[in-house]
Amino acid sequence: MTKAETETLPISGDPMLPRPYAVRRVSKETPDTFSLSLESEGEADGSTFKPGQFNMLWVFGVGELPISISGDPGNHGRLEYTVRSVGNATHALVSCEVGETVGVRGPFGTGWPMEAARGRDIVVIAGGIGLAPLRPVIYEVLNHRRDYGRLVLLYGARSPRDVLYRKELASWSRQPETQVLTTVDYGGLSWHGRVGMVTTLFKYARLRPDRSVAMACGPEIMMRFVTRELEIQGFKRGDIYVSMERNMKCAVGFCGHCQYGPHFICKDGPVFPYDRIQRLLDKYEL
Repeated sequence: MTKAETETLPISGDPMLPRPYAVRRVSKETPDTFSLSLESEGEADGSTFKPGQFNMLWVFGVGELPISISGDPGNHGRLEYTVRSVGNATHALVSCEVGETVGVRGPFGTGWPMEAARGRDIVVIAGGIGLAPLRPVIYEVLNHRRDYGRLVLLYGARSPRDVLYRKELASWSRQPETQVLTTVDYGGLSWHGRVGMVTTLFKYARLRPDRSVAMACGPEIMMRFVTRELEIQGFKRGDIYVSMERNMKCAVGFCGHCQYGPHFICKDGPVFPYDRIQRLLDKYEL
């Protein structure tokens, strides 16, 4: 497998047919963001996934929406998602009671290049809820620590109240060969951490660009600046990967809702090598 390739798992069964999953846990991460844990109710279990892939979650009677898988790839049998409540479907999803049933399709799309990254440092850059699709990468590295070099996490949130996975951030920072840096756009009197865009964290990061793979997810404007800063730091475009978001409906490249230039995010992404989409990412409002 070359560095420019991403990883995909085959979809078993009918990709358009949701499988029933039971809600096992709903926990509040921030005032408007929740994590859900789902468990298969049937014999067909689609809980095996690659870090970076997503599922289509069907809230019966409300609608279907694409959500990145944010759980541990090694925790077979359960799927975890971190969801911001911003509309009818997401509000209905995070309002589910334990024991209720949700339809799940997938997993779909390409994953982060974990195989290509073996033996190398991994630099994770996340903005806001963009940490959720990158969380499985961190689990994968920590679960197979000898297979990877240093792990550097640069994470930016809007404010202290919007910081995800607080306990895990603290736990990750204590792991060997791991550096975790966090910043917020604006702090307040009770915030004693760093303030500024996530790119301001680069000057504190212990980076070795010649032996690293960088993975970024967040708002497109953030990734635009992050990719430029990575190049300034000495990263090659072929060693930078980004996860894109678009309004996905079918998840298998039929409907065209998620078209991004010549690509379909659901089928060709969401994870792309930066050198493959650099010209598109540099175009505002595309």
